[in-house]
Amino acid sequence: MLSVVIVGGLHADARKTAVGQLLADVPGSVALHHDLATAAAGTVVRTIRDATGILSAGETSLVNDCACCALREDLVPELRRLDAAGTLRLAVVELWDSVEPKAMAEVVAAGGLTVTGVITAVDPALVLPCLGNGDDLAERGLAAAATDQRTVADTFARQLEYAPVLAVLDSPEADEEDRELLAQLHPTAHQVPIGSGRPTDPTGTRSSVRHSAHSPLVRAALAGFDVESAAAAQHPACALLPAEADAHGVSTLVWHRRRPFHPERLYEALEDITCAAARSRGRFWLADKPDVLLHWDAAGGALCVESAGPWLASLPDAAWDMVPPVRRAAAAMDWHPEHGDCCQHLVFTSPGLDRDGLERLLESCLLTDAEYSAGRDAWKRLPPVFDTFLEV
Repeated sequence: MLSVVIVGGLHADARKTAVGQLLADVPGSVALHHDLATAAAGTVVRTIRDATGILSAGETSLVNDCACCALREDLVPELRRLDAAGTLRLAVVELWDSVEPKAMAEVVAAGGLTVTGVITAVDPALVLPCLGNGDDLAERGLAAAATDQRTVADTFARQLEYAPVLAVLDSPEADEEDRELLAQLHPTAHQVPIGSGRPTDPTGTRSSVRHSAHSPLVRAALAGFDVESAAAAQHPACALLPAEADAHGVSTLVWHRRRPFHPERLYEALEDITCAAARSRGRFWLADKPDVLLHWDAAGGALCVESAGPWLASLPDAAWDMVPPVRRAAAAMDWHPEHGDCCQHLVFTSPGLDRDGLERLLESCLLTDAEYSAGRDAWKRLPPVFDTFLEV
């Protein structure tokens, strides 16, 4: 059966290097790429290549004026065709710049194909510039659809944090702070160096002299991948968030409290909290919505707040059987006798992080002793200022 590895990322040079190394190291491998840059003209260009060059090229039309939709419609049939040929060992799906690996991994798996790896290729020197870039993808010519409202920062953050493997380019511009920032943003990722230690032939391309069986990138690509577990690891209720860290000028603050936020005070402090770190994420608890688990997702100076459904503590016992086991396990590990799984669990990562100042600001947004003692009925009467975020 054909193995499929997905390689994505906004850092095109790193991505192409990773794909090139896989093609060189795995005999019987091809790379499938859909170029969405031509979407404005109404088409998506598909190429299939191996280590020697392009084998075929073609166009597919947009679906509902959406380049990503066209990719989804075309990708699985092409992979099935390659699988049916029976001559290939590995298909490398090289995603276009702003395409996120989560959606494509789920599409490929749903199509009955075997995803053996998901890799995001990264240039460490570009991590902070990407996280700090609040521009819309459309402004940079990177939108995947006319309705695409994502930013460079939030797209890059999701690409980075979803993949269990990071192919890290040997970048001469990267310093210790850049590498430490990458490590703290995704501490559980398996980092594989790329782009160094390989001889160059006279044409300027890297020659395939390494034994593929000993290639760390190949081993990572074929190690196996569980789509459901990867999705659970990103869900705000049970996400694998970074731990406390402080090294090379980069800090990660894990802020965990049991008392809910006062909605007005938090709302007034949002800009300062959001801009305090290059990246912040997690789950939080508002006093006026005590039964709702809220998702905090900030990068590039912009914040997204969404409802992620109810806290488990607010559900009747009979409903727990319908909750995924990973969610129940995460809640059990963090259970409080009074509030259950309701809590603040926010993580902030950034160079030059003012940890003390940020903690004071966050603490000031919690209910005071008097407000807390007033009880839930009183909390629910507080001004619902976050309704604008939640489109209530």
